[in-house]
Amino acid sequence: MPDSSQTQPAAFNCEGGLVKNRSTFLMQPGEALELENFEPDVEGGYRRINGHRKYVNQIVPQTSASSEKILMVASFADKVLAARGEKIFSSASTEVASKISSSTGMTGSGTITVDSTTGFSSSGTIQINDEIFTYTGVTSVTFTGVTRATSSTTAANHAVDDVVSEDWTERDTGRSSAGKYRFERYNFDGNEKIIVVDGTNAPTIFNSSVSATDVSESSVAGSTIVVAFKSHMFYAGKSSTLQTLVFSEPFDEDGFNSGQGAGTIKVDDNIVALKVFRDALFIFCENRIFKLTGSTLSDFAIQPVTRNIGCVNGDTIQEFAGDLLFLGPDGLRTVAATARIGDTALGSITQNVQSIFDANIKNAAIFDSVVIPDKTQYRIFFSKEGQANSLTKGIICVQRADKYEFSEIRGIKPSATDSLVIDGNSTVLHGDFSGYINRQETGNTFDGTPILARYRSPDLSFGDTGVRKHMQRVIINYKPESAIDADLLVRYDNEATESARPAAYPLDSSSVAAQFGTALFSTSSSATQFVFGGPSQPLVRQSVEGSGFSVALRVNDGGETAPYSLKGFQLEYQLGARR
Repeated sequence: MPDSSQTQPAAFNCEGGLVKNRSTFLMQPGEALELENFEPDVEGGYRRINGHRKYVNQIVPQTSASSEKILMVASFADKVLAARGEKIFSSASTEVASKISSSTGMTGSGTITVDSTTGFSSSGTIQINDEIFTYTGVTSVTFTGVTRATSSTTAANHAVDDVVSEDWTERDTGRSSAGKYRFERYNFDGNEKIIVVDGTNAPTIFNSSVSATDVSESSVAGSTIVVAFKSHMFYAGKSSTLQTLVFSEPFDEDGFNSGQGAGTIKVDDNIVALKVFRDALFIFCENRIFKLTGSTLSDFAIQPVTRNIGCVNGDTIQEFAGDLLFLGPDGLRTVAATARIGDTALGSITQNVQSIFDANIKNAAIFDSVVIPDKTQYRIFFSKEGQANSLTKGIICVQRADKYEFSEIRGIKPSATDSLVIDGNSTVLHGDFSGYINRQETGNTFDGTPILARYRSPDLSFGDTGVRKHMQRVIINYKPESAIDADLLVRYDNEATESARPAAYPLDSSSVAAQFGTALFSTSSSATQFVFGGPSQPLVRQSVEGSGFSVALRVNDGGETAPYSLKGFQLEYQLGARR
């Protein structure tokens, strides 16, 4: 046996997130010098992110050119609304609940079982993958009277959780020169509604039947911002009145009689966005932030929050972890109420990844953000016209205890986003530049494209960069969610070209075995199914080669397997000579 009496261990948890603003001497071992397509896990460690896939199989119809990007995506009335070109459409989406074999005959009397048919028409056309079906009826969880392989498509196998979607239905047309949409879901009269603005046309209201009505008041036509506050509808961002807010009568989004409670408010800077937060309406401008309090025309009051900091883009503002997050000129900032009643604090939180924001604030053409509530996670995307999806970057922000941790996304390029929680389930959507609506946090690829994920530790010298370390073993603690396929790389001396570069060591779950006694296991036809696996957080003991004055660990995942979390590492080494 090898002599291990002089072997020294050094263990660390994966925590602290991506750090770009400190030298490797000052970084903590658990922090990451690279953390791409991993996310700081709410359960600890760094988790390879989920992918996304089409939420609606059919492309949103174009008006005149295939280059038209999605201008809006919104969940409303059990449907998804999407804007592209000069039109607004709706569709419905669900998932297959029982697998469908290509040999299953459906010639007008077939049945397809799904999670729910809510939002779908009573008869019509649906699509699963590339196969198109027609149906003549629905129950709560089935399509009935189904004919398969219509419209010259071919019968295929379809798995549980494959997406089922209906054709797009036109809901509003002729919206000339529409820009990116903003919207507000609200209920003033017991009926759920959504109002949309696009920077050119009149604001449009959709009721729960997705029937459209334009707001008649000319002073709010061309607004780019809309929000409901204290039972008034506030409009702003019109190109000719960038410093003015117009608000409606109480409980009437299309009533503008000043004698009935409507009015206008003017500030001394161009308004970028409006956001309701903690019983106040925050007015984000290019260089200032104000706060509107009160409930009616008679007691509305404006207070300055800051006259030195503005918001770069209103689509970056989200309520997150009890605060408001927004993109300032120096990165992400928070708007938080302090201990004193009515006081407000502003804080910058992205110093660790400031270089990424510096590079993208000046170059990105479109900013989008979304919150994933069940992960206490905020995502911001830097999209650029003409840039490939694979090159598009973003930042993940996660709150852990009293601090924020960050990682980088590469490969998601949204043109519009939305997230909504219904019955405790989060639906995170984005529209893309090619005309499709996608759902994030589903699948193991970016709609068929492998997720290229990378982790790199700091260069670890174990307290002394002058002594050579002969590496013996790396013990990896990780949490697999299914079979995984990744590589562990060990690199020495800050990856100097003359240093040792051992070949990659496979990191997979094949070495994690489960042991069982004598038992009768279920078969595919059993009424009761049993699923067994290995330990939930196994330790993989990997012997490694090489030596150096510092050592760094890399994990590269270029496959299509399920996510997993890197929890921590233990490095075992023997001391060598001093340089």
